[in-house]
Amino acid sequence: MKKPAKLVVLISGNGSNLQAIIDACANKQLNAEIVGVIANKENAYGLERARKADIPALVKLPLAQQERHEYDADLAKTVAAYQPDWIVLAGWMRILSLAFLKHFPHKVINLHPALPGMFPGTKAIERALADFQAGKIKHTGVMVHLVPDEDIDCGPILNQVNVPIYLEDTLPTLAERVHQAEHQLLIDTLCQLITKNHA
Repeated sequence: MKKPAKLVVLISGNGSNLQAIIDACANKQLNAEIVGVIANKENAYGLERARKADIPALVKLPLAQQERHEYDADLAKTVAAYQPDWIVLAGWMRILSLAFLKHFPHKVINLHPALPGMFPGTKAIERALADFQAGKIKHTGVMVHLVPDEDIDCGPILNQVNVPIYLEDTLPTLAERVHQAEHQLLIDTLCQLITKNHA
């Protein structure tokens, strides 16, 4: 077996997608190791998930008066120290600038709870439900894509899956179905990338 791929996961919140990766690594579904978890919020529950799994975890807050590109350049140095094969944005709620991205070409992966070209940015699930109820769409979905630049949720698509919306759906029921699809798609995509690039 080849050496496990090294992943750094960036989070801002609950970390349920991080947990999916932790579980997939633990049960050998993924030939990968999470070498670091970085959060930009002190209260991100994903930090606790990482610590329970004995994964190095830290909080990286912007310093007072620190401009965006300075924060991103500093973050890039922190991430580079882990020598990751892939950087996974799993609920990372900051737009990364080229001050970060230029250091990791074709290595930054984002998960977004919508299909390509649909609902970029925040509250994608909420907006999808509203459009379904208005008769504008019949389903939503999830995508995993590369992050080559500062555009929001529109890099080269690695994988995508449709998620049905039902007439009886509420925001919590749809969100639960979308999150389940996220976990599966993220792991499937990482498996494909690691198999292809670490063969």
